[in-house]
Amino acid sequence: MGWKKKHLLGIKDLTRDEIETVLNQAKVFKEVSQRAVKKTPALRGKTVVNLFFESSTRTRISFELAAKRLSADVINVASSSSSLTKGENLIDTLKNIEALSCDIAIVRHQIAGTPHSLSEHTRASVVNAGDGSNEHPTQALLDMFTVKEKLGTLKDLTVTIVGDILHSRVARSNMWGFTRSGSQVILCAPPTLIPKGIEEIEHVEVSYDLPSALKRADVVIMLRLQRERQTSHFFPTLREYTRYFSLTEASAENLKKNTLVMHPGPVNWDVEISSALKERLSPAILDQVTNGLAVRMAVLYLLSLGKEEKS
Repeated sequence: MGWKKKHLLGIKDLTRDEIETVLNQAKVFKEVSQRAVKKTPALRGKTVVNLFFESSTRTRISFELAAKRLSADVINVASSSSSLTKGENLIDTLKNIEALSCDIAIVRHQIAGTPHSLSEHTRASVVNAGDGSNEHPTQALLDMFTVKEKLGTLKDLTVTIVGDILHSRVARSNMWGFTRSGSQVILCAPPTLIPKGIEEIEHVEVSYDLPSALKRADVVIMLRLQRERQTSHFFPTLREYTRYFSLTEASAENLKKNTLVMHPGPVNWDVEISSALKERLSPAILDQVTNGLAVRMAVLYLLSLGKEEKS
């Protein structure tokens, strides 16, 4: 088995073999979720803590349900109801939770690097559920799982990622994941939303022209505008952005017949994607949500095995 890690902090840290191990295990757990009895005792006796200090619906619920499907005990902690509001620092908060025999801590935080920092101060396994604009590894894994399920491979594909690349942790994790798995990645956005020098990464190129980027794509991932992270104006108006970088009925004519279109959610319809395409594209986007459960079950299970091997 190609997995001996204690933490999942980013896709950039994973080998191709480790990525394949997660995806293969997720396939097993997706089959479990289709049974009449959807639970497995794999994490019975383990405690999983959700530490979410940033808003989330899909990711938090998915991790919680994944842990419960594996028969783990689950504790949910939000910053607004924790001792952080009384001045306690995050490391002390985690150590106090760890004193209650926490085995896996799932961390989402608005500051990049927070899960990495916490992993150095705890015996528990740490899963990065999104840290600032850095990475969102389980989103990339579920995206790759969905692509492999739909297209049969991750190798020799062209994956076009469109939108707010600069602020998107999903874009970064997907970029590392797909290139490591043998695909070419095209990043398409206004010049102001492309990180400087990113095209120097092997198998990554930059395009400012949506139609040409769509024509080449086997997979298209539309990104949400991260307006909560934007500290200045990156384009003149939202109307101009949607004119050039939204997937509309007109721009969708550039897609190949079997191109897979995805979105990490939540979708701002008529901003990233025209609502006229909703009926056509929603099923694939909801498949990502379904697959997220299987992938997160796989991650929790593999981390528990990796931790046991290291102890």
